[in-house]
Amino acid sequence: MKDFGEIIKVSGPLVVAKGMSGSKMYDVVRVSKANLIGEIIELKGDLASIQVYEETGGIGPGESVYPTHEPLSVELGPGLISSIYDGVQRPLDDIMKQAGNYITRGIAIPGLDREHKWEFVPTKEKGNEVAGGDIIGEVEETILVKHRIMIPPGITGKIIDIKKGKFNVTDVVCMVDTKNGKREITLMQRWPVRMARPYKKKLPPEIPMYTGQRVIDTFFPVAEGGTACVPGPFGSGKTVIQHQISKWADADIILFVGCGERGNEMTDVLLEFPELKDPKSDEPLMKRTILVANTSNMPVAAREASVYTGMTIAEYFRDMGYRVTLQADSTSRWAEAMREISGRLEEMPGEEGYPAYLGTRIAEFYERAGRVKCQGAPEREGFLTVIGSVSPPGGDLADPVVQSTLRVVKVFWDLQDRLANARHFPAIDWLSSYSLYSDTLREWLDANVGEEFPSEIKDAMIILERESELQEIVRLVGIESLSNEERLLLEIARSIREDFLHQNAFHEVDTYTSIKKQKEMLSTILYLYKKVQSLLKTGKTMDEIIKSPIWERISRMKYIEEEKIKKIEELRKDIDKL
Repeated sequence: MKDFGEIIKVSGPLVVAKGMSGSKMYDVVRVSKANLIGEIIELKGDLASIQVYEETGGIGPGESVYPTHEPLSVELGPGLISSIYDGVQRPLDDIMKQAGNYITRGIAIPGLDREHKWEFVPTKEKGNEVAGGDIIGEVEETILVKHRIMIPPGITGKIIDIKKGKFNVTDVVCMVDTKNGKREITLMQRWPVRMARPYKKKLPPEIPMYTGQRVIDTFFPVAEGGTACVPGPFGSGKTVIQHQISKWADADIILFVGCGERGNEMTDVLLEFPELKDPKSDEPLMKRTILVANTSNMPVAAREASVYTGMTIAEYFRDMGYRVTLQADSTSRWAEAMREISGRLEEMPGEEGYPAYLGTRIAEFYERAGRVKCQGAPEREGFLTVIGSVSPPGGDLADPVVQSTLRVVKVFWDLQDRLANARHFPAIDWLSSYSLYSDTLREWLDANVGEEFPSEIKDAMIILERESELQEIVRLVGIESLSNEERLLLEIARSIREDFLHQNAFHEVDTYTSIKKQKEMLSTILYLYKKVQSLLKTGKTMDEIIKSPIWERISRMKYIEEEKIKKIEELRKDIDKL
């Protein structure tokens, strides 16, 4: 019996082959003598529909399809950090050395370097009982990341041999005697990208992931192990926000997936990320970063694979007990790839031509985020926070991809081009954005920042909402029609917007604000509000109060260095002198 199929139809990235009865859904195949990589996405009898992750030009009926009988998997082991991969985990640096600036069709390069030898230091001994997820040793991958070598899930037994020294990723470093025979453990393991990696237990997301960005941390926080959505029209500062989160977020590992983005935008990311410094260690940020690059001119089917490739690598580091942040930019392009493949499969279209299962796929992707109790010993918690950018056509939030995403994520940062055009960055709209983690994080805030902080945040948001209503009156009849109290509210709202929410990513001090400094800044603005309210009751007018130099000093709070936060407290003494 022949172990290959025959192509009967080619439709763009979709290839239909007959004689594939021995294959399973999501098996990887090699298409034609060009050795193109593809994945089975539909089976009908002995017919298999295959999405090909490379350009299919020149491929025609009659050519062969060679099954591998294995699902699309990634290699997980030392060498991942600092790497730049395409959507199916081919290292772009190695491809460039071999084939030049363009990816040659059918090129097959393993995801991990087979030549490099890593110093393996065992933490288990011969005779120890081990199970899936147990850490048996460490490799110092970079100065910032210790790579913990784990027993692959599903393996249980006794160590009968464990080595120490320099090994490459395919060398056997440990031998485990299981009930099904001896199992060799190497520094590397493989895992199917579409299958979530197992864990002991999912825990509630109760710890905030601070990013140093005031509008996010104070008003719309995301929890460690949480999910967030960033819809961003062109020019709204989405890339700068991603850079800021990558630099400053409370995360040990950063994974950035460029899914179907413009080539020039992805080039900016690839050029800028290696230049960024990790502010905590002053080492290059790439020493704790992995990039998956799949630009819009690459084959459309590979976009679908890229988000799963990134997610599986992120889960692997989460299982080591690290705090991982995955940024997917943008899930809209991934959805468009789904729509194209679905159309070629002649499936019944849903809203705006997207497949009926769009919402399910998006939900499955975000469900893999979370705070978990990891498998194995020693006992540890891992965090995987997922932040997905969405690029709706024309910034339309009614787009099916945005709506499907909002049903499953708990944080919505609404980037507005009108704010960006007014040079207000980050351009996150404080009236339409939201975070559903605010209540679950309250206990942590009470214990670590101050019990009054949540109520101050609420008061500030009420002021901003009231300002929006008063602005309508001002447009119609002018500011002269407002009372002193209303003029004060507008002035305080302006201070919250310009002195607190507005943040300069390129200023050495303003680029990052700790949560303690954020609290002091907001408390001081609200303290001024209450003080002036009491002054107005004594007969003073806003025209007199507005001339005070205290407003200028409030506007410069953001430039006070972290170690000099007490200067903000001193401002309140000056407010008392008004």
